[in-house]
Amino acid sequence: MTVLRSLVFYVVFLPGSAFFVLSAAAAAVVSPPRVRYFPDTWARFHRWCLRTFVGIRVRETGSRPTGPALYAYKHESFFEAIDLPVSFDHPVPFGKEELHRIPGWGRAFRAYGAVTVSRSEGAKALRAMLAEARGFVDSGRPLVIFPEGTRVPHGARPPLQSGFAGLYKLLGLQVVPVAVNSGPLYHRLWKRPGTITLHFGEPIEPGLPRDEVEARVHAAINVLNS
Repeated sequence: MTVLRSLVFYVVFLPGSAFFVLSAAAAAVVSPPRVRYFPDTWARFHRWCLRTFVGIRVRETGSRPTGPALYAYKHESFFEAIDLPVSFDHPVPFGKEELHRIPGWGRAFRAYGAVTVSRSEGAKALRAMLAEARGFVDSGRPLVIFPEGTRVPHGARPPLQSGFAGLYKLLGLQVVPVAVNSGPLYHRLWKRPGTITLHFGEPIEPGLPRDEVEARVHAAINVLNS
């Protein structure tokens, strides 16, 4: 039954995804302000497919603060990346530079409003990220970063990427750690029914020393890892 339900999920979700991605790419050329509709609708469609065909539901625990914040998100599967527009109201994702190079989609990504992450240029990349991120701070949109830098298996606790502490210090925003346990259900060919939990941890105030903020964020995003 798990295999059958996953096959139905792929048959419905993958063609739908192609439609939303191509539509976003077209909108980025014709009418950039309309781009937001397509990732937002794609994310809702994704949740519907998971709930209807696979039996995966999503619940949130904890609470979110008011005001601007940098959300530090655990990343165990593609679920988190697709789900961001449902989890947040018009988030500003930090996306790998490779995503911006995809023909069509890169232009849509920029039109939606995102920060480019280049992991090979050190301080230069940090300055570029900071400049882009500062442009969104006053907009009220939540900034969302995967501080480990990439997807990691459920249970893995890699150190945070060095750029996270730099952004935290220079943006001067509170940080909200977000734990997730999508890996065991979603990061597999044959997806399993169950509940994915998004846990919003206690906000961490700006201005803390690097070692302290990294330790607190690292502990908080891994609370669902047992």
